[in-house]
Amino acid sequence: MSMSSENSANKSICRIGTRGSDLALWQAHTIQGKLKEIGVETHIEIIKTRGDRIDNVPFSELEGKNFFTKELEDAQLEGRVDFAVHSLKDLATEMPDGLTLIAMVGREDPRDVLLASEDAIDQKKLAAGDVLPLKSGSKIGTSAARRQAQIRFLRDDLEIVDLRGNVPTRVNRLREGLYDGILLARAGLLRLELNLEGLFVKPLDADEFVPAPAQGMLGIQCRIDDSWQESLKKLDCPEAGRAVAAERDLLQRLEGGCQLPFGINIQPVDGGWLLESFLSGYGDGPQRLTLEGSDLDSVVSECWEMICEYRGD
Repeated sequence: MSMSSENSANKSICRIGTRGSDLALWQAHTIQGKLKEIGVETHIEIIKTRGDRIDNVPFSELEGKNFFTKELEDAQLEGRVDFAVHSLKDLATEMPDGLTLIAMVGREDPRDVLLASEDAIDQKKLAAGDVLPLKSGSKIGTSAARRQAQIRFLRDDLEIVDLRGNVPTRVNRLREGLYDGILLARAGLLRLELNLEGLFVKPLDADEFVPAPAQGMLGIQCRIDDSWQESLKKLDCPEAGRAVAAERDLLQRLEGGCQLPFGINIQPVDGGWLLESFLSGYGDGPQRLTLEGSDLDSVVSECWEMICEYRGD
């Protein structure tokens, strides 16, 4: 047994590593509550990540990966915390030696949502069912490559403006008039129960605007030899986790991270599986796929074959 595992085993209180944003703390407290229900006492340790420290630079200008996870992973490997709670969409598919994804927990609504000022909405476009019913020339805020690529595909007449900061900060910047509209993950809005009164709110279905891989799911990461593993495994949600694992598998095959303009969402439907995907950066334009089948592995394999064809592999 490693020294860090011995230290963990000697402690009666399990130490949770988390970022300090409102949403990250909501996630950590939620896992803390679930562990308490099965008799595990915990303590939360807040760890600031590179992504938290550098919140005024677009993702496209940042070098490297793991902007919101590396410091949490270092803390685990150094024995300062026993495990970390992540938004799973932020966690790389390949992890440092010694760490593992031990549980996937509680997937919330995976969709993106458009928030906008009422004055920015084009009523004709709204009535016609446009995905992004903003007036031409509106400023729409997001720093995600996936969202930016889909905005350009749907509405090349909109001005895309970088948007960083935690969820409440982003909403406040919209209210302050710095943007006409912004795109966020609906899961964060639901979990924080933010007041959206006075704003136009439109959840974007996956067949209109494809979410990020694993969006809405929590991930618990720990050392591979940690004594708390058996307790943490009890929080795993295998049914929801099956689709999310498939989404992350496709992301891993693409060797992508948050800077890759790739969206994927898989949901169970009528005894089978429905897959929606979006990929940009190859050929003359983006690839948009909708696939359905009774066997999940077959649907994923078909998607991968079509992606390889699109990329010219």
